Amino acid sequence: MGRFWDKYTGTQYPDGRVASLPATHLRAALLALNGPDVPFVVRDARPDEKADLVAEWRIQEPAWQTFFARSQLDRQVRIRMRLVSEKREVRTLDEQWEVTWVGTTPKVATSGKYNRGPTTTVSKRWTNEQGPDGRRQRVQTFGFDSREMKDPLRNTVLGAGWTWRGAVFKL
Repeated sequence: MGRFWDKYTGTQYPDGRVASLPATHLRAALLALNGPDVPFVVRDARPDEKADLVAEWRIQEPAWQTFFARSQLDRQVRIRMRLVSEKREVRTLDEQWEVTWVGTTPKVATSGKYNRGPTTTVSKRWTNEQGPDGRRQRVQTFGFDSREMKDPLRNTVLGAGWTWRGAVFKL
């Protein structure tokens, strides 16, 4: 299955001309992605997470109101990463939780969902507003794309000369 399976899981290999860095340097480079302008956090994994590093992004989409109830989606996207020094690869596992809060009182959960495996999530919310020319136009009020987290992680790994082994189902 080779290349087909690699395409399905999102596995990517570094350019052959790039010298691979030691695991400690790669770990430091991934942790250095943290900052005030980055919408996610990279941290050391807890023992129960069975990984070396974890990148997390928690999103709370804007609530919308109907005549009967208020609804809001709470989503958490997490990428667990295990650094395998012998093979110079980073094995990753994508996880996503979604909880929809609906009710007249805050925090009444009505549905929850958990996904694991290769994921790319894009969520956008639009409203109709009056533009400067007086015409109604659609304006994006909320946007989320999981590639904004995954791409910097993958580029850092590939730039360090390591393989990004995507969507491993068991770390």
